Order: sequence, then C-alpha cells, then structure tokens
Amino acid sequence: MVAIVLITALIALIFSFTNGMNDAANCIASVVATKALSPKVAVAWAAIWIFSALFVFDMTVASTMGKGIVSENCIDVYVILSALLGSVFWIFTCTKLGLPISASHALIGGLIGPVWFVYGSQYLVTSGIFLIIAFIVISPLLGIILGFFLNCLFMAIFKKRNAKKVDKGFRTMQLVSSAAFSLGFGGNDGQKTMGIIAILFASAFASNPDNAVMQFLYGNGAVHAGAYLADGTAVEGAAFFVPTWLKLVCYGLISLGTVTGGWKVIRTLGDGLSKLYPVSGFCAETSGAITLILTAVVGIPVSTTHTITGSIIGTGLTRGFKSVKWMTAKNIVWAWVLTIPAVIVVSGLIYLAMVHWFGAPVKVLP
Repeated sequence: MVAIVLITALIALIFSFTNGMNDAANCIASVVATKALSPKVAVAWAAIWIFSALFVFDMTVASTMGKGIVSENCIDVYVILSALLGSVFWIFTCTKLGLPISASHALIGGLIGPVWFVYGSQYLVTSGIFLIIAFIVISPLLGIILGFFLNCLFMAIFKKRNAKKVDKGFRTMQLVSSAAFSLGFGGNDGQKTMGIIAILFASAFASNPDNAVMQFLYGNGAVHAGAYLADGTAVEGAAFFVPTWLKLVCYGLISLGTVTGGWKVIRTLGDGLSKLYPVSGFCAETSGAITLILTAVVGIPVSTTHTITGSIIGTGLTRGFKSVKWMTAKNIVWAWVLTIPAVIVVSGLIYLAMVHWFGAPVKVLP
C-alpha cells in the first residue's frame, strides 16, 4: 500500500510540473508578445514570483481541492491515482496541440469521475462543484470587463502623449503586472496539487498510523489537525494540514514547469487571440492578476487560462470587434467546455477498471 501511495504522489508531482508547462505559460504570454522581456528572462521572472506565492497566501485553495469537491471519506489512493492519470493524459494531449486548457479543471473532473462512477452523486460536494463551474463563466467575464475598462482608461489618459514613450513606459510596467499575475497564479494553481497530495497522505496515514514512512511524509499531521478518527473516518470541519516540505516541492515543480514552458500555448495566447501592445499587455495581466489574487484569498480554484484569455479579449475589444481572432477563441472555449466532462469519463473508467480488473478495494460508506 505504501508503495502505491508513493507512486501516486509521484504522479501528482508530475501533474504539478505539467500544470506549470501549460497554465504557467499564461504568466509570460503577454510580456513575450510585446517584447517587454525575452522568453528566457520572462520564464525566470515568472518562476520567481510563482514560488514567492508560498510566503504570501494561506492554503485556502489547497483546502478546497482536498475537502470541497468530493467527500473525504471516499478518498483513497486509487481514487487519487485515477484522478491524476485522467488529468495528466488530458493536459499532456492539449499541451501538445497548443490548446490552453485548465489544468485545475482537469484535476477537478478527475476527482469527480471515480467518486461519481463508483460511490454515486450523493458523495459529491455539489456546492463546491457548482461554484467552480460558475467561475468558468465568471473568471473570463471578469477578465473581459477589467481588461476592457483598464485599456480604455489608459488610452484616454495617454491619448496625447508620444506613442513610443508610452510603449516604453508600459513595457517597464509589464514587469510589475507580470509579477502580480505570476503571484496570483502561484496562489491559486500552485496549491491545487498540494491539496490532492495532502488528502492522499492524510487518508493513507489514517489507515496506517504506525507506518514509519507515512509518519515521515505526513508528519503526524492528521493527528495534530484532528482530521481523522482512529477508524480512518474524516472529522467534519477539521483544519486542513499541508506538510511544509510538500508546499516547497509543489511550488518548486510548478515553477520548474514554467521554465520548460508550453511554447505553443504561449504563442496561442500571445498572438493567436488578439495583437498585444505594451499598454494592452499590461492591462491584460493586471486584470488577470486581480481576479487570481482575489479568488486565491477566498479559496476558489479558478483557471488562469480562462482568466488571461478573457483579459486579452477585453483589451482587444477596445480596438473593435474584428481585432479579436474569434476562431482561435472558439477553439479555446471548446477545450474549456470539454475538459471537465472528458476527464470525468476518463478518470471514472480508469477507476472502474482498477476496481473490477485489478481488485482495488471500495470503501463501505454510510
């Protein structure tokens, strides 16, 4: 059992890395497109600020991922393994195709699938799922509104200024907006895998409290937090515990994923949606950063892809409806729509195969 837990945790860490490759590319698309920074410098800049989120945000998003999507009592290593395999498959496929999909929504669909297929819908946390689904619409819409408003505001303020000087100034300001967006990304996406691994370790520790490996990995966190009873049943309303080493590793890997970069995704967002200029790039990043930081504070796991895409469209609309490449936007939206249901099916089928063909145990629940 411990070996399976460790393998599953390793796959979760790979997920964190692939999340960085796809979603973290959003952090630098604008600064690369406007030539505010070279690609190599941009990824290093973003990685620094993504990792810095560790010291700024509480673990609210991690708690939502661990406790706010499916019942904790359904969670075991096989549920998590199925969720991760389905998610990694979908993210890897979409990254190769250059589609900026949401890694977080893939992981959410991955959690829903196994629990729904085997335990039933009554073990889904519907309030949390509905809130996440609502923000599939709200986060890009907020990005469109903020991006459009900010771009209009700065166009009015600097209308009579020298265009070259304005561009030069906003290229410098993009360092701040890109840093803020990367910080918000770290506070949101950086915590999603943490929540999954933490709940995996908590469940494994509750089932094997005397195992030295689990004690080392989880640091007796379930006992300290009062998260589980002696029989492994989750305690309602208990504090969510994430080991310090896990925070460091997850933030480190998602930052490393940024450095390796999903370059096709960067091109899709930087040039494929709407032509970006220093002013519009700054406005897109700033509006995206506002959305990400606010949702990270309150613990709503939103998509950075949805947010920055909406922001770029919003800035593009200030130059007219035709300035947005709607065919590219259409392809991106289809990837969004398909992500959660596609991964629900894939991860659910993987879990059914584990149960029926490989003898994975199914918990007896009330």
